[in-house]
Amino acid sequence: MSAFLQRIGQASLILIQEMGRMFLFLVSVLGTFFTLPIRGQNILRQIHFIGIRSLFVIVLTAVFAGMVLALQGYYTLSKFGSEALLGQAVALSMIRELGPVLAGLMVTGRAGSALTAELGIMRIREQIDALEVMGIHPLKFLVSPRLQAGLIVLPLLTVIFDVIGIMGGYLVAVQLLGMSAGTYFGGIETAVVMHDIYTGLIKALSFGLIITWVCTYKGYYTQRGAEGVSQATTSAVVLSSVLVLVCDYFITSIML
Repeated sequence: MSAFLQRIGQASLILIQEMGRMFLFLVSVLGTFFTLPIRGQNILRQIHFIGIRSLFVIVLTAVFAGMVLALQGYYTLSKFGSEALLGQAVALSMIRELGPVLAGLMVTGRAGSALTAELGIMRIREQIDALEVMGIHPLKFLVSPRLQAGLIVLPLLTVIFDVIGIMGGYLVAVQLLGMSAGTYFGGIETAVVMHDIYTGLIKALSFGLIITWVCTYKGYYTQRGAEGVSQATTSAVVLSSVLVLVCDYFITSIML
């Protein structure tokens, strides 16, 4: 029993230490936002990498998510004779929940893993150490543009996801199930308010911070060669995905 409690205590101390290290890393990176020079070209490059190169997977996921949501929603609502509410159900589900969450998870899998691997390779090749020797702040040069790009890109991708998802629901509801287009879009206009849109955008902004923060942290502190890069990438994707879902719950409970 004593050995078991000792292992639990050691694991708890390691977890607390890691959380503190991650928090200090985030504070240090946020502090570089307000220091000169502002490397706009690096930020634009990361916006292209995280955002534009993720558009295909975002659009594809959004279309099928909206179509599946419309099919399931129609099946459920038809049991209560409320098929006219399908447009509202699809739009609210997309804007408040599925849009920011699925967009965040897709960006984590496509761009977050690449961010971790890229910084991890730079760490094991001692390129980050070389920047420090040359007097270049590695957090300012490497991490800050990625974090800023994530904060810009995720809300934009979420808006695109919402629109495409609603249109995917339209294809199923109107073209496949025969619902009136006026009924579908009229329900959306009356049901969706600005509070719903703000909730989705706040979630997207939070997820953008979480994804880039966790992925850059894991890559920045990669150790043990190629195996360390592999482990860091896997850990970053899993932890980011879990934190996105946890954060989604707390934001929803606060803003509902």
